[in-house]
Amino acid sequence: MYARAVHHGERDQVDALAAEWEKHLPPEAVARLELGKRVSRIGVLLEQALKAELAEIGLTYAEFDVLAALRRAGEPYRLRPSELSRSLLLTSGGTSNVLQRLTAAGYVEREADAGDARSRWVRLTERGVRVTERAMAASGRVHEEIMTGIPDEAVRHAADALREILLVLGRRRFR
Repeated sequence: MYARAVHHGERDQVDALAAEWEKHLPPEAVARLELGKRVSRIGVLLEQALKAELAEIGLTYAEFDVLAALRRAGEPYRLRPSELSRSLLLTSGGTSNVLQRLTAAGYVEREADAGDARSRWVRLTERGVRVTERAMAASGRVHEEIMTGIPDEAVRHAADALREILLVLGRRRFR
């Protein structure tokens, strides 16, 4: 029922952990632990590869995340700091630190909200749009390169399966 599929007889780092877990846990618990470990490992590998490319552009991973969120917002490429924090799962302090660096670099500017004197907007500058486009292109290349050799249908299947998992997890409240 929870038989582990092995790709051409190959085993990954998580398989060794799973073999130990199997001694103490039921198969469905082992499968859940394997999923979590593999998702984490994939995230680390993608982030490491992307960080190297972003460093060449002069950006950190967190800075890229903020710039990309502003770009995704569409013209005029602006959001409130609180919207950025929520969408990126950053604390307000973490968001503030990243915004200070991006402002100093000339990639974003803060502007008053004409409708609410207590609120401000963060907006990409023209220079920020250009560096974001470069970083997004680099991200696309990194994802393409790191996933070379993985069949497109396997990527699609994994993305769809992970969506199902995220939809369930996203409805839960954790401490």
